Amino acid sequence: MRRTLDFNALAPSFKLVDIFGREINLENYKGKKVFIAFFRHSGCPFCNSRLQVLKETQPYLKSRGLEMIFFFESSKEHLLKSKFHASMDAIPIISDTDQKWYEEYGVQTSLKKTLKSILTSSLKTVFYALRKNIPFYPAKGSENFSRIPAEFLIDEQGFVKKAHYSNSLTGRMPMKAIVSFATRN
Repeated sequence: MRRTLDFNALAPSFKLVDIFGREINLENYKGKKVFIAFFRHSGCPFCNSRLQVLKETQPYLKSRGLEMIFFFESSKEHLLKSKFHASMDAIPIISDTDQKWYEEYGVQTSLKKTLKSILTSSLKTVFYALRKNIPFYPAKGSENFSRIPAEFLIDEQGFVKKAHYSNSLTGRMPMKAIVSFATRN
């Protein structure tokens, strides 16, 4: 059984370089609220649809004091080839091809959940992606086809205040919860 992060657990700290060449040190975010999202791969329509929503709400959330950090299993080169991902430069995107940080944060894999999600939600998601010009294509190389996304809200002291381990490719932390976390004192 893979470990998960519980409420009030100290978030695993990292010091990494994002795909845009910036050093991202979680310790430097002390005193700020942080939303950390672990996505699948750069071609996942479920992840990229969520990414589109987060990109649209990022200015509002940032103005309320919430920072965002995104992780992908895709390589830096692969992410930067995508105009969609390259346009996200306001938000740190970290390439974790070794999936070390997915393990540290307890992000799971499940072929059963992945297949169920694809069979029940893929058509709606694909149409949304097409309408919004969101990229979608199969996992490649070391990208894990059966990865299930996860999202975390970290408080100003670096403690996990909400960990959302999805049960599907479409299940995400409600935006209402993220906004509420960002706007609370």
